[in-house]
Amino acid sequence: MAISPAASFRFQTQLPSPLFPAKNHEFLFSLPRPRVSHQNFKSCCLLTVGSRQNSLNSVESGATLISNTATIRAEASSSSPNKEPMVPPYNVLITGSTKGIGYALAKEFLKAGDNVIICSRSAERVESALQSLRGEFGEQHVWGTKCDVREGQDVKNLVAFAQQNLKYIDLWINNAGSNAYSYKPLAEASDEDLIEVVTTNTLGLMICCREAVKMMLNQPRGGHIFNIDGAGSDGRPTPRFAAYGATKRSVVHLTKSLQAELRMQDVKNVVVHNLSPGMVTTDLLMSGATTKQAKFFINVLAEPAEVVAEYLVPVVRSIPANRSTKPTYVRFLTGLKAYSQIFSRLAFGARRNRYVLED
Repeated sequence: MAISPAASFRFQTQLPSPLFPAKNHEFLFSLPRPRVSHQNFKSCCLLTVGSRQNSLNSVESGATLISNTATIRAEASSSSPNKEPMVPPYNVLITGSTKGIGYALAKEFLKAGDNVIICSRSAERVESALQSLRGEFGEQHVWGTKCDVREGQDVKNLVAFAQQNLKYIDLWINNAGSNAYSYKPLAEASDEDLIEVVTTNTLGLMICCREAVKMMLNQPRGGHIFNIDGAGSDGRPTPRFAAYGATKRSVVHLTKSLQAELRMQDVKNVVVHNLSPGMVTTDLLMSGATTKQAKFFINVLAEPAEVVAEYLVPVVRSIPANRSTKPTYVRFLTGLKAYSQIFSRLAFGARRNRYVLED
C-alpha cells in the first residue's frame, strides 16, 4: 500500500507485523500530506556572475540558456497537434489485464461504456479473457493481443495494434507486474526470479511509458498514463519480497521524473499519474499468505479486485472528464482507511479470518 507521510498515528500491540518483526510492534500510519502544485513554476535559470572580467560572458551564457529552453518548448509545442477535448467513451489500454486487478479494471471500464484493449505475455490467457469479456460486453468494445512488456518490439507492436483498432488511446494503465510468485529472503532468491521481477516491473514499465508518451504526443486528444504502484512504493520495507518492493519504489520515482520532463517541455496534453490499488486478493498476494503476519494484514487490509476496480475506475475517468492536466496520485487504501480498519480489528475483532484462517 502507498501512504504518504504527514500526520502519523502510533499505538502498541503484541500482534505481529511484517514491517516490524520485533516482539513488541508499533504500527505507524500516515495521512497523505497536501501536495504543492508546480504548474505555476515554468522554468528556472541560474546565472552566476564572477569577476568583473567574466560578467559579460556569464550574462551571455545565461541568455543562451534561456534561448535554448525556449527553443525546446517551441519544438515540443510545434510537434504536438492541436489539442481536442477528451470526451467519453474513452479508449483504454491495460497491460497485464487477463487476470487479477487488471482484468477487473477492464470489466469496470467496459461497464462504463468505454473501449478496452487487454494484453498479456500469454496468448492463451489473452484469448480466454477476450472470449469472456466479449461474451458479456460484445465484440465491438474489447480487443486483445499478446505483449511481453519486457520486449521493446512487443510494446511497439501493442501501440500499432491499438492504433489499428482504436486510432488512439486516452487512458494507458501500466498494470503488468510480477513477484515471480516467490516469497523468501533475498539471499535465497534465484537469478531467474530476480531477473523476472526487475525486467517486468522496472524495465517493462520504462518501455511502456516511453512508447505511451511517444504515441500520445502525436494524438490531438493527448492522453493520460497511470502507473500502478505496490508494496514498497512508499519506502517501507518488504521482507520476503525485497526485490518486488524495490521495483515498486522505483515506480514513484519514474512517474515523478516523467512528470518533470513533460513539464520542462511545456507539454500539457500528456499527463502521467500514479494509481494505487492497495492490497488486492490476487493470486500474487495470496501466494504469500504463509505467515501469521501476512494472514493478519491480508484479512484486515486486502479487498477483492472487483471491489477495488469499482472504486478506482470512476475516479480515473473523472480526470479526463474534468479536463485536468494536473498529475494525480489515485489511492484506494488511504492512510486513514488503513488506520481505521486495523483499529477496528484490534478493538473489536473485525475482519478476522475473512480470506485465510489465522492461528
